Amino acid sequence: MSHRFSDSMQRIREIQRPLIRFFLEGSWSKRDPTDPENCDFVAANPQEMVLPGFVEALQRWTVPGDKDWYGDKLNEPYACEAVAAGLRERRGVPFRSDDVLITDGAFTGLNVCIRAITNPGDEVIYLTPSWFFFAAIIASGEASPVAVPVDPHTWDPDLAAIEAAITERTSAIIVNSPHNPSGRIYPPETLEALADLLTDASERRGRPIYLVSDETFSRIVFDDRSYSSPTEFYPYSFVVYTYTKQLLTPSQRCGFVALPPTMPDREPMREALLLGLLTYGSHGTASNVLQRAIGDLEGMSVDVKALQSRRDRMVTALRSFGYGLHSPEGTFYLLPTSPDPDDEAFVERLAAEKVFVMPGTVVEAPGRFRISITGSEQMVDRALPIFEAAAGR
Repeated sequence: MSHRFSDSMQRIREIQRPLIRFFLEGSWSKRDPTDPENCDFVAANPQEMVLPGFVEALQRWTVPGDKDWYGDKLNEPYACEAVAAGLRERRGVPFRSDDVLITDGAFTGLNVCIRAITNPGDEVIYLTPSWFFFAAIIASGEASPVAVPVDPHTWDPDLAAIEAAITERTSAIIVNSPHNPSGRIYPPETLEALADLLTDASERRGRPIYLVSDETFSRIVFDDRSYSSPTEFYPYSFVVYTYTKQLLTPSQRCGFVALPPTMPDREPMREALLLGLLTYGSHGTASNVLQRAIGDLEGMSVDVKALQSRRDRMVTALRSFGYGLHSPEGTFYLLPTSPDPDDEAFVERLAAEKVFVMPGTVVEAPGRFRISITGSEQMVDRALPIFEAAAGR
């Protein structure tokens, strides 16, 4: 008997076809991960040892303080207050601890938000190029993903295109700043104009269009730039965050959803989010050790200046080889043009020389490829001559 995917899973399978080709079928999936010659710039994975302070925090909070230490935990008050205190200190906005939902990262946070604010058949706008799970997350909640390209010159949201994409079925928009994969930090005036647009559209329809702000990289900002959250300009919005990027610990998932103090009807929204988290059987919540450690983790970060220096080195070198690319303002990523319009074929040629990058097709940027600057300096040393030779070919 042949196995049949559900309609929903078949839809997600089609959305994720480029990702499946790369991660499960391409050369990267067949590499020898122990080969010291590998230059792996594919994902935001650590290529050097983790921060010692992170290890110390986990060791400290692993020791049980009471009999319930390793019992079932959901949304613990000490973790919620640590998050709210951090937001108040960094942003000067009076976030409250009871407006915080602890998750095991941004993936769960996005899922919970989308499921709380959409009905089957609704539409959710997201900006493209994009993180490769936005469309799938929207579809998994039985809503329809609507991709709106950013401005190809500035990488900012195209407000006219967003307005044109809004229909009677639009329930939300996902905004990701700093933007993965371009690294663009959306300026306050653009976010304010977006808020005005959403307010007008919501009033015309008689119900709000929610804004889900994926702020995964809001602590990875270069050149001492300031960061403005979209939630500062629009009340019907959610902050979604994960600590895995600022700590470069992608397997130790810990994050949160926070409602800004300006959001109307916070009480029913808090309940909806909590019910959404419970549908994961409490498995969408960070472990108690990580929840206990949040107060320590708040002040830790990878060396952003070192990342900035690596960005500068690689941008300068790649431009000199003939690649077209801009200098990202944040995130871990570069997004050069591919010398071959078939970016997947170009990435496979690099992989043959043990330089691994992600094809732009996976992040809805065909004709480009994505480089993670979390690769080590030794990897950069080895890879740059290969990038140069590939550009010449």
